[in-house]
Amino acid sequence: MTNPIPLHSRHAAVLPDWLALYYDRPIELTHGEGRHVWDADGNRYLDFFGGILTTMTAHALPEVTKAVSEQAGRIIHSSTLYLNRPMIELAERICALSGIPDARVFFTTSGTEANDTALLLATTYRRSNQILAMRNSYHGRSFSTVSITGNRGWSPTSLSPLQTYWVHGAVRTRGPFAALPDDGFTAAAVADLEDVLGQARGGVAALIAEPIQGVGGFTSPPDGLYGAFREVLDRHGILWISDEVQTGWGRTGEHFWGWQAHAQNGPPDILTFAKGIGNGMSIGGVVARAEVMNCLDSNSISTFGGSPVTMAAGLANLAYLQEHDLQGNARRVGGLLLERLRAVCAGVPAVREVRGRGLMAGLELTKPGTDRADPQAAAAVLEAARAGGLLLGKGGGHDTSVLRVAPPLSLTVAEAEEGADILEQALRTIR
Repeated sequence: MTNPIPLHSRHAAVLPDWLALYYDRPIELTHGEGRHVWDADGNRYLDFFGGILTTMTAHALPEVTKAVSEQAGRIIHSSTLYLNRPMIELAERICALSGIPDARVFFTTSGTEANDTALLLATTYRRSNQILAMRNSYHGRSFSTVSITGNRGWSPTSLSPLQTYWVHGAVRTRGPFAALPDDGFTAAAVADLEDVLGQARGGVAALIAEPIQGVGGFTSPPDGLYGAFREVLDRHGILWISDEVQTGWGRTGEHFWGWQAHAQNGPPDILTFAKGIGNGMSIGGVVARAEVMNCLDSNSISTFGGSPVTMAAGLANLAYLQEHDLQGNARRVGGLLLERLRAVCAGVPAVREVRGRGLMAGLELTKPGTDRADPQAAAAVLEAARAGGLLLGKGGGHDTSVLRVAPPLSLTVAEAEEGADILEQALRTIR
């Protein structure tokens, strides 16, 4: 017998108030195929958010569902206490792709847990609890990752096991350096980093940075900034952690990893990943050179990290991504989509900026003629897009309201045009 209480009411009765839902009338997604999903009322939507950049290749991708089903039919769980062939095979693939020499991989179940592990490694290796983090950043919801998240909307407590120093540079078009040309911006951010290090006591453990800030609204610095930071970090022995939870696996089109836009002084010491590699399955992980990864001097395991089923999904998903050149598709179709979005928004006074790279685009909405955020406008466009059959995401720092566009990497040109048309209509609701 069907429960007569609406699902939204049941959600509110048993789940936390801070577990946010999109839309005035939240929707239940029941199934998906390709770049589309359907809700419980039978409405079909073009998905331009992919479960927060997690459905990376396509919904119900046959190669992934087959791999999951076949592995589940053999064994679902064993833990890291036993040899695990799918985990070893995926680790081998990721080590080779990471760009980090003598790399080792530790699998987790989420990006939060991956960043938490990276912080454990860095602070242990450097014997310091001091961390450099970027303003406007987001790194997860655990106690340690909240403390290095520079976005107050996602920082529920000021308590912290770490001492965090905040660095400028991750937001190109806001802040004290915004008016500078790219080379001047980078030089000013490097000078700020040097100044911040003058405030630290002893050796700082690491800098953690998203090459493109995800939750912060798809903001990024000029190419090469983190490479310039690396020169300073190396002089002080400070590790560089690249948070690739949202930028990894070719989403930016031009590069497989976001750090590669800042590669003039080599790869990061530690790389974290999650989201897209599992195409919806719970996979996160840390890549680090062996010297750093092996610095822990006590036992550690992961009960669910590296599960045979999730690893099988990751292997199938990564193979599909590479065999179908989805990075190239992100570059080609993403470039066309960005051009179309800029054309759509050119006549909309509320759109301050369209930015992004590959299939990772942000539309920042402000009160027309000002830099003041307009969250009401962002919410209105989100609702209007949903009514038109398009699902988007939201983000931004304390003073921005950004619509986030991040569809599966298999998006077609026709679907990009369709999504842009719906978004154009939705933007007219705020004129």
